[in-house]
Amino acid sequence: MGIETVSGIIVRGTTELNIDLPPMAGAAFEAYYDFLESHGENINLTALSGVSDIARLHFLDSLALLSITSFDGEKCIDIGSGAGFPGLPLKIAVPSLNLTLLDATQKRIDFLTTLCTKLDLNVSCIHARAEELAQTPDCREQYSIATSRAVAELNVLSELCLPFVSVGGLFIAMKAVESDSEIESASNAISTLGAELDRCVDYMIPGTDVLHRAVLIRKVKETPSTYPRRFAKIKRSPL
Repeated sequence: MGIETVSGIIVRGTTELNIDLPPMAGAAFEAYYDFLESHGENINLTALSGVSDIARLHFLDSLALLSITSFDGEKCIDIGSGAGFPGLPLKIAVPSLNLTLLDATQKRIDFLTTLCTKLDLNVSCIHARAEELAQTPDCREQYSIATSRAVAELNVLSELCLPFVSVGGLFIAMKAVESDSEIESASNAISTLGAELDRCVDYMIPGTDVLHRAVLIRKVKETPSTYPRRFAKIKRSPL
């Protein structure tokens, strides 16, 4: 068996997922991996390292969303983006995606801004707190898709993310398959914020035995202006 490469893993995995990639995607993922490995440890971006884990558990995990819904031409905000997942892999695979990366840590936004320049990707990278940015006219209910791979509970994530989503749009939360009780506990938050559970899709990351879940939440009406609340209140009294 030959030495695995990032591009090789990506090509095999996306073929298994029935996802078509643009011609230069393989080179972009190689450059993404190199930059993450050389800079990510300094700002604690990921606990994973090495070609196999990064390519499968970060890149392919992100790209799996393309087998669930279309991102072509959509306006998407990735909330709590960290090292860029899932937003940047989606942008590499779908150049027409209008992408905003949001993170509350300046060092992470600096990393993402430099990375996007290196990869020649037209992406907006914003340093802000989600609960504050969601109250601004330029961002409130302005995105057809919001994504988050953050570790917060779904009721908390929903209050941080759904105010960004336009009516008819989707919030996609990337979760573990053992999230049934978490989803049930978030039902009040989801309805209060003007949305409803659309569906849950469980998927296997190609080349692994890891099963993950995408929770798709559909915005059906405007979020009341009182949400999101200040983060301390969200944490203290989740919906």
